[in-house]
Amino acid sequence: MSRLSVDGGTLYQRIRGEIEDLIRSGAWAPGRKVPSETELMAQFGCARMTVNKAMSALAEAGLIVRRRRAGSFVARPRLHSTVLDIPDIQAQIVARGEAYRFDLLDRRQRKPKAGDVDEIALAAGGELLALRGLHAAGGRPFALEDRLISLTAVPEAATTDFAAEPPGAWLLHHVPWTEAENRISAVGAEPAVAELLALDPGAALLAVERRTWRAGEPVTWVRQLFPGEAYDLVARFGPARS
Repeated sequence: MSRLSVDGGTLYQRIRGEIEDLIRSGAWAPGRKVPSETELMAQFGCARMTVNKAMSALAEAGLIVRRRRAGSFVARPRLHSTVLDIPDIQAQIVARGEAYRFDLLDRRQRKPKAGDVDEIALAAGGELLALRGLHAAGGRPFALEDRLISLTAVPEAATTDFAAEPPGAWLLHHVPWTEAENRISAVGAEPAVAELLALDPGAALLAVERRTWRAGEPVTWVRQLFPGEAYDLVARFGPARS
C-alpha cells in the first residue's frame, strides 16, 4: 500500500478511503489479509483509535471481515439464500471448446422509469445504461440478455464498448461485487424472444434474474433467458441452520 497524504479531511477517512479503493479496484482480492492495526498505525503515524475507527467503518460497509486474533480480511462475495456464483458466459463457452459471439442489439442511456422502485433504487439519483444483447455458442443463439447498469455506481460504463466485450464479463473483470441476489424461474418464449433464440413460440426457457451490489451500492440488474436444454445451474449446499 502506498503512503497517503493526510492533509484535508479526517485521518480515519483517509485510511478508510485508501483501503476501500484497493478493494473496489480489485487490487486486493477477496480473502486477502489486511495490514494489522499496528502496521497501519506505523504507516500513518496515528493512534490505534483512529485506525480502529477506519476499520470499523470498512467492516460496517461489508468490505472487510474482522476475526478475533486472526486479523482483518477482504470480505468474500455473499449471496442471499443460495450458493450460486456469477457465471462468465463467455469464459464458460470458450472453456468447452465452442466459438463465442456477443451481438449488442440495443444500447441506450436513460432515466429510471417513473414509479419503478427497483429502477429508481438502482439509478441512485443518476441514469441507467440499458443494454440488450445475444450470446451465441458455436454459431447458435445461447442466451438473450437485458441489463441495466447504474451509471452512478459505474460511470465508466457510459463510454465502454460493449460490442467488443460483453457487459457481464466486463463487470466481473472491472467492478468487484460484494453481494448478489439470484432469482430463477421457468417461462415460455414470447414470439419476439423465440425469434431471437431460434425457437418456437412458447418454448421452455430458463430465466435468471440477478442484482449485484458493491459495499451496499447497487451496480447492475440483469435478466438472461436460456433455452431450457442449453443451460443448467448447480449449487452444492448443506442443511439450513436455524
